Amino acid sequence: DNARFGQTGPKVGSFDGGLGSSYLARIVGQKKAREIWYLCRQYDADEALKMGLVNKVVPYAELEAETMRWCEEILRHSPLALRCLKASLNADCDGQMGLLDLAGNATLLYYMSEEAQEGKNAFVEKREPQFDKFPRLP
Repeated sequence: DNARFGQTGPKVGSFDGGLGSSYLARIVGQKKAREIWYLCRQYDADEALKMGLVNKVVPYAELEAETMRWCEEILRHSPLALRCLKASLNADCDGQMGLLDLAGNATLLYYMSEEAQEGKNAFVEKREPQFDKFPRLP
């Protein structure tokens, strides 16, 4: 119940190149995913529940016990069936390996840029980054 969620990427000169951002859009929808990434706001546990980012909110003191209940319930089910279900649920993401490669390459190229260095340095120096000196291309 005290968890905070959000992305800081563009705020500190970083981003997710594809797989994570597209997966987030699948979970919370395109518009909400864009809000999360573009605005870099923080969301509390109740907001995360409403947007479908988490399955349940429990008081922190009960978190471990609730996690154990879920695990014990899952462990009562067929291991092979669960394995197949996991593969089925992940199949659409596994089919995006090309996007994963693109994301890795784009992220590597970006982190080598002056713009990324400005974001990193500003974060370390606890100052606002000066991104206005970089071109805003479509």
